[in-house]
Amino acid sequence: MKRLLPFMLCFVATHAPADESLIRKTLGERYPGINITSVQPSPVAGLYEVMVGGNFVYVDQSGDHLLPGPIVETKTKANLTQKRLEELRTVKFDSLPFDKAIAVVKGNGERKLAIFSDPDCPFCKRLEKELALLDNLTVYVFLNPLTNLHPEAMARASEIWCSADRARSWRDYMLEGKKPAATDKCETPISDILALSEKIGVDGTPALVFPNGKRVDGHISAAQIEELLQQGS
Repeated sequence: MKRLLPFMLCFVATHAPADESLIRKTLGERYPGINITSVQPSPVAGLYEVMVGGNFVYVDQSGDHLLPGPIVETKTKANLTQKRLEELRTVKFDSLPFDKAIAVVKGNGERKLAIFSDPDCPFCKRLEKELALLDNLTVYVFLNPLTNLHPEAMARASEIWCSADRARSWRDYMLEGKKPAATDKCETPISDILALSEKIGVDGTPALVFPNGKRVDGHISAAQIEELLQQGS
């Protein structure tokens, strides 16, 4: 028993609960400027998931050792990292503040889709060309200007929101490059949308949210959107 005691104490120590503040402190000192969103236990004992920039890295309880991932379960071949990310990216569609979005209606508008979009984002403009190929769809556009990448995006988003016909102004700018007509300034929901996007983890544009809660980040094709809409119906 005496011989086993040191081993047992070592085992307990290596499986002690992680000190989140220690992990944050260690990584913060060694990777200045790192933006840690959360620290949680991972599916593997002794490893902890650290969300950084919308993705996970894994560390031990002290933060002294880091693994980039993904974690794959060998029995099922399941990518546990991807599964966890999809869980975190799920958005309750009906909870979105649609009164703060631009509703772009195509056909009867029966199907629904929400997007977080920056008017000066080139990938957002590519997405709009794909959306133009779809029918019977209402697209709720949440203006999400990323001013660190596109300095003029906030002003452009405000001009579009303050236009007499927001939907037309959005389409004209995104598809044809027509700047919104001069108009008086008005109160916009953009700051609220930026806060919402940060809360739900949208850190880039475009980001699409489907009625079943699935979120897809980045530009995808009309065919992929159609397939996802059918899955969520």
